[in-house]
Amino acid sequence: MTPSVTPLLPTTRRFLATLLPAAALALAAPAMAAPSTTEPGANELPLEDIQTFAEVFEHIKRAYVEEVDDRTLLRNAMRGMLNELDPHSAYLDEEQYQSLRESTEGEFGGIGIEVGMENNQLTVITPIDDTPASRAGLMARDIIIRIGDTSTEGISLHEAVNLMRGEPGSDIEIAILRAGEDSPRELTLSREIIRSESVKHELLAPGYGYLRISQFQTRTADQAQSAIEEMLDNAEGGMLDGLVLDLRNNPGGILQSAVDIADLFLDHGRVVYTEGRLNDSQMSFSATPSTPAGDVSLVVLVNGGSASAAEIVAGALQDQRRGVIMGTESFGKGSVQQVMPLGENEGLKLTTALYYTPNGRSIQAQGIKPDVTVVRGRLEIADSRFELREADLEGHLSSSGQAAGSDAATSGRLRDDYQLGEALNLLKALNVVDRRNR
Repeated sequence: MTPSVTPLLPTTRRFLATLLPAAALALAAPAMAAPSTTEPGANELPLEDIQTFAEVFEHIKRAYVEEVDDRTLLRNAMRGMLNELDPHSAYLDEEQYQSLRESTEGEFGGIGIEVGMENNQLTVITPIDDTPASRAGLMARDIIIRIGDTSTEGISLHEAVNLMRGEPGSDIEIAILRAGEDSPRELTLSREIIRSESVKHELLAPGYGYLRISQFQTRTADQAQSAIEEMLDNAEGGMLDGLVLDLRNNPGGILQSAVDIADLFLDHGRVVYTEGRLNDSQMSFSATPSTPAGDVSLVVLVNGGSASAAEIVAGALQDQRRGVIMGTESFGKGSVQQVMPLGENEGLKLTTALYYTPNGRSIQAQGIKPDVTVVRGRLEIADSRFELREADLEGHLSSSGQAAGSDAATSGRLRDDYQLGEALNLLKALNVVDRRNR
């Protein structure tokens, strides 16, 4: 039986005619070019695969149940190429390109959540502080199984992000599956304009500061330096006895911002270096002599939601022995993405390098292992119905002439955050040891 041959559509013929001369030129290029170290065939385009691609293109144009325009098909092809590389490379259309720019500048619309693909499942990397997602109780590693009426099975990352975006004030329903739970949780969130302040700070107790960085944006390092200077001004004698740097649930952000944050605590040595195929992917960043934080004792909190740029900072401080890393193992995103403009309003986000800590450790799929492991817990008050202490008596005398309840100077964060409390305890213990060794 003679196989049937379907004539090519005019559009497909033009498309194939455009590709084939380029392929022929690539095949001829090695003969015309000067000798190089490139492996034979590395620059050759596979003609058979191009032919197959054109045939698939033709079949869709001719037989798909709904008519699809050429532009849509070609952009879907680009998305497919990038989505199959790794979870972080992507083609960015006009809306997505603008969204990326907004997120690095600290203002964007949505529910305030960083998501990624793990094992083909839409997974929460971290909720951003003070957003609908964080207030609804979403946590790192939660799996989003439904957005509105759309199942996330087989969905692309960009499709999921687009579904979660919308007009401020509009509601969105999502279903999540959390580890250790048998049934999904149904949540309704109200979208907001997310104006994220990436830095928060306060004094946990007299002499002990708290610096929270929720993501790394263009202004993060300047904000962090101002926060440190303010805490020093408010501390007795202009000195801090210790500082907690909180990087938990920090999804990362701009590489240079992470370097600048590490530089606030380091006065010499390498912070991070990257390695990739292109010359401009080979980068190394070092600390400068200026250190606004001085030699203050430092504890860095990390967890499974600490990723990318947050891991750069934690890894640099750990390798340089500048602070104690406490918490649980970090996320393990050790790749660098470069955003390449395509025309005026579109872009390409492509993984171009892996980053390494000063000691040459790759974080990719490994994560930062804390020096002191402390899982997140909950403080519970024991049954004390039959216990009576002096402090419980009405009108009791306070010690050293201080008013009763003088611990009010301690931050309220400590009552609800076990890891943070342990970080403060460790800082106090380090100061005791330091004084005894003087």
